[in-house]
Amino acid sequence: MNNIRNFCIIAHIDHGKSTLADRLLEYTQTIDKKDIQAQVLDSMDLERERGITIKSKAIQMNYQLDNKNYTLNLIDTPGHVDFSYEVSRSIAACEGALLIIDATQGIQAQTISNLYMAIEHDLEIIPIMNKMDMDNAMPEEVEDQIVDLLGCKREEIIRASGKTGMGIEEILQAIVERIPPPEGDPQAPLQCLIFDSVFNSFRGIIAYFKVVNGTIRKGDLVKFVATGKEYDADEVGILKLNMQACNELSAGNVGYIISGIKTSKEVKVGDTITHVKRPCDKAIEGFEEVKPMVFAGVYPVDTEDFEDLRSAIEKLQLNDASLTFEPESSVALGFGFRCGFLGMLHMEIVQERLDREFDMNVITTVPNVSYRVFTKKGEQIEVHNPSGLPDVLAIDRIEEPYIRASIITRTEYMGQIMTLCLGKRGELIKQDYISGNRMELIFDLPLGEIVFDFYDKLKSISKGYASFDYHMNDYRTSKLIKLDILLNGESVDALSSLIHFDNAVSLGRRMCEKLKELIPRQQFDIAVQAAIGAKIIARETIKAVRKDVTAKCYGGDISRKRKLLEKQKKGKKRMKQIGSVEVPQKAFLAVLKLD
Repeated sequence: MNNIRNFCIIAHIDHGKSTLADRLLEYTQTIDKKDIQAQVLDSMDLERERGITIKSKAIQMNYQLDNKNYTLNLIDTPGHVDFSYEVSRSIAACEGALLIIDATQGIQAQTISNLYMAIEHDLEIIPIMNKMDMDNAMPEEVEDQIVDLLGCKREEIIRASGKTGMGIEEILQAIVERIPPPEGDPQAPLQCLIFDSVFNSFRGIIAYFKVVNGTIRKGDLVKFVATGKEYDADEVGILKLNMQACNELSAGNVGYIISGIKTSKEVKVGDTITHVKRPCDKAIEGFEEVKPMVFAGVYPVDTEDFEDLRSAIEKLQLNDASLTFEPESSVALGFGFRCGFLGMLHMEIVQERLDREFDMNVITTVPNVSYRVFTKKGEQIEVHNPSGLPDVLAIDRIEEPYIRASIITRTEYMGQIMTLCLGKRGELIKQDYISGNRMELIFDLPLGEIVFDFYDKLKSISKGYASFDYHMNDYRTSKLIKLDILLNGESVDALSSLIHFDNAVSLGRRMCEKLKELIPRQQFDIAVQAAIGAKIIARETIKAVRKDVTAKCYGGDISRKRKLLEKQKKGKKRMKQIGSVEVPQKAFLAVLKLD
């Protein structure tokens, strides 16, 4: 066990985690020369296209120092705030972390929040300054920032470059020398912590775990504590670039288990695996339950695909534990699921993965956050969906979630960023200068306001130089009302939203204008209205497509044309009574991007 080191790589987005991981794998000859490609651990097509890490990946390397062989288990983690749950799980399976900071950009918001997560778990931090080969690197300035943040000595900071391979040997030495070996007793009763799982259509569910105590062997009868189910360990092994089977794994190691589990409900991330004959006294403390921030309805385009969608989401949840879902139904869209996501990027990725990995074509409704509604009888109801709101007369007050946001930016963009946050009903808590021309702004903002396009706007006004991180703070009473969209007098529940009183009229007007553009013309007039309760606040009319019924009347008396037009008018009136209006998926998405 003294020769095992478990560590993860944490950093802000685009600070070079995956590229540095490539160099470590190359240096330790974990991958063959023929398999080397950029960001080798980002195996999903989606990750390679977008250039971001979505899933954390574990891989084992062998390294020799002073004639001793060491086993290094590396976990590469995502940098985006929407995937912070992946990071927290990776941190729980490690004893140390490489904190990577871009020498051209310095410390950013996600660097700080990931660092605090690692410090909470008592991880040994190794600070690394990456991208030292760049012409615009500012090593002295960034070193000052790191020393201020970590309180470490300057000589402890390793200068490296993921592109050229500079400093890789120093990093591997530091991992062996500074990170403590895992604690645990190979002879004690078995305790393994599941930190990830994946579905394989041939082998069933494969669970990835870290052995905390004891030893697990191939063929053992094991029990998953949370579900109480028992299985035979058909195969256990270590995670190289591909999985490698072995006969046993003892305390301190990271590996996988295949036991022919078919139903996804039976594997929970954070569960403990133990032996049936000699079980451990208590389960390992798992991870804190994840709290979804954004809720949206996900519906199959064909109602018959409902069960397929359920199994697709269940399989996806295995691989992405921060996704939550429950069944719901909508008048406009039929049966579907109410899904909880950690943010808008997370929602986009889940939708994309459903399409690519499971060939599911889905419609997603307008995302919203969860509200607390207090009725006049003193009951408290949690509302994730505007259609679940009780009657207006029964509501005493509505509370909405607020977040504490930290924005790190250059001083020249401060004014515009403040205007943006105050326009989103935010309040400034404090501002600090981090170094010369960089400052941190702390705001309290309503989560509902930042769900749609806040991050995009922040990036564009700061030319990409502002970094943003947030955590839940509390619930506060707000003047919120339900805005309904009516098509020909019928409410479309999938387009209704809960919104602050001040923004309702302008949003209602913009939604009507947008829907007028996007809903295809029918053979009858369609009235698109926005309403608050019984009061209509905006209206647009989509004109009917006219068929020229008078074409065959050339010459002759005008009354013949009039007779045909009257006949057409009656038909249109009848059509309007029975005709239904199809709302295309584009319309649901466009409402999000209203601005």
